[in-house]
Amino acid sequence: MSAFNVTSTHPATFLLVGIPGLEHLHIWISIPFCFAYTLALLGNCTLLFIIRTDAALHEPMYLFLAMLAAIDLVLSSTTLPKMLAIFWFRDREINFYACLVQMFFLHSFSIMESSVLLAMAFDRYVAICKPLYYTTILTRPLITKIGMAAVTRAVTLMTPLPFLLRRFHYCRGPEIAHCYCEHMAVVRLACGDTRFNNIYGIAVAMFIVVLDLLFVILSYIFILRAVLQLASQEARYKAFGTCVSHVGAILSTYTPVVISSVMHRVARRAAPHVHILLAIFYLLFPPMINPIIYGVKTKQIRDHVLSLFRRKNI
Repeated sequence: MSAFNVTSTHPATFLLVGIPGLEHLHIWISIPFCFAYTLALLGNCTLLFIIRTDAALHEPMYLFLAMLAAIDLVLSSTTLPKMLAIFWFRDREINFYACLVQMFFLHSFSIMESSVLLAMAFDRYVAICKPLYYTTILTRPLITKIGMAAVTRAVTLMTPLPFLLRRFHYCRGPEIAHCYCEHMAVVRLACGDTRFNNIYGIAVAMFIVVLDLLFVILSYIFILRAVLQLASQEARYKAFGTCVSHVGAILSTYTPVVISSVMHRVARRAAPHVHILLAIFYLLFPPMINPIIYGVKTKQIRDHVLSLFRRKNI
């Protein structure tokens, strides 16, 4: 195993602790994590397969859903395989540059997920508030541009982090008190002035969450106003029904973020494993639950899945 070299600018490898204080329970903790990861893989791959093969689903709403499923696959696969290796085989070692790559993908795709949820809110706004212009506004070129904008924003905001971390001298040892390479967990090992990293990390997180969530809320204010102006109750229920899946995806993504943020401020003296478990919950829960939400609530996807099962049974 590579040792921490105090004469180098950075260590050759880091050592991921896992969940501090719960090392003796790693095997048992890995069971629900492995189950959730398996569900995330199956659910999101199924969604992508259905949307890819069914021409009727090549509409803006489902194209955004495909983006969300692809992002969820990358998000969960960036961290869970290594996490399970720590729990099962005690494979704690991770190369310094592999750690930076993991961190970059983790935070970049988290930002992309927020961007796609915002795009889906815009999709629902156009569909309900401007239904006659839906196909002329949400064209394939515009959807492509929205997807590229989401990628560009995430990459632009996260590219500085690996370069900022490379310049530090890591004199506090190689052990990262986490299951994966999270930005602030790595910064805590660095010596010197880390204030810029701290401020930049908080500023980006606040900018993304607050700005995106604000526009999502504004979209739904306009949607609610438009729905309440519909003449019949049946039309209102139908309009609201098209938004249920998206609202569920928003809640599954942002609720863990809000809970984690509140816990960091209200329960500062809580055991470290509490905050780490919340962080893992944020990474695992949306990829696992989003395919279930859309599979249950979206008729076209539900019918397609049921038809696949019927074919197997014939």
